[in-house]
Amino acid sequence: MSLLKTDHLSKTFGAIHAVDSVSFQIEAGEIYGLLGPNGAGKTTTISMICGLLKPDAGEVIVAGGPFWSDPQKAKSIMGIVPQELAIYEELTGRENLEFWGRVAGLKSGEAKTRTTELLEALSLTDRAKDAVKNYSGGMKRRINLGCALLHRPKLLLLDEPTVGIDPQARLNILEFIRGLRASGTAILYTTHYLEEAEKLCDRIGIIDHGRLLAEGTLSQLQERLGGDRVFVLEADFGNASVEAWDGFLQRFRVIQKAEGQLVVAAIGVRDPAECLRELLNLPIRVENVTLKRPSLNDVFLQLTGRSLRE
Repeated sequence: MSLLKTDHLSKTFGAIHAVDSVSFQIEAGEIYGLLGPNGAGKTTTISMICGLLKPDAGEVIVAGGPFWSDPQKAKSIMGIVPQELAIYEELTGRENLEFWGRVAGLKSGEAKTRTTELLEALSLTDRAKDAVKNYSGGMKRRINLGCALLHRPKLLLLDEPTVGIDPQARLNILEFIRGLRASGTAILYTTHYLEEAEKLCDRIGIIDHGRLLAEGTLSQLQERLGGDRVFVLEADFGNASVEAWDGFLQRFRVIQKAEGQLVVAAIGVRDPAECLRELLNLPIRVENVTLKRPSLNDVFLQLTGRSLRE
């Protein structure tokens, strides 16, 4: 069952097309990663999905119903974890969860019971009575996540839930999110950590300048660059012009060019050994060539021309 569908969603601010006809959907028990550089349109998209902004065009459909036909019903189905911590530092972990449970519409007894369950699930029972201001960054992120789960949402919007925390705390949160997927929750996930998306997301959408440039499984996105035929060349490319190399751009797609490195993918189905011979015969002294399977970062660079944080 599709728990979230965006249908040609668009939003303009003056002359800026923040979101331009974006369409995707997320099924129950699926994690969909929405990746893009800063300013690509991710936050605006999430803001329209949860009702903070009204789209100029297009539609948000939650669990089969248009969002704006019954906003309260749609909001009752979703939980939202913003990038900025939405917790009260002076309150304890338990008090924060119980408060947000009541905000979500739970009765007092139900909020207390559910809080106890989440403290246990998030491994925070032993710190439940401590003020959140004394928590580590990872613990604050876990409480922030728990605040969105009190009412057992079927759809969860996670906006960079692991930003600014140590690797072990990140692993704990990612494992918890996998558990939510296993229980049937549909999850929209944004992150600036490409390795997270590679390991966690069932499907990935790449957005830039407000447009969804590509989406699919990691394998499907990798196939866009020639499957397992990506070559990393090491040489002095400072003044080199690949456009001037005879027929090069007809045989290879440039993914990234830097002063000391050139990353290319073979175009079409070609023998890697043949590609290697061609690359070693380029009109430049190549010091080393490595063949690798394309990473999500390679796909991202090819589509957007810039790194994820730019």
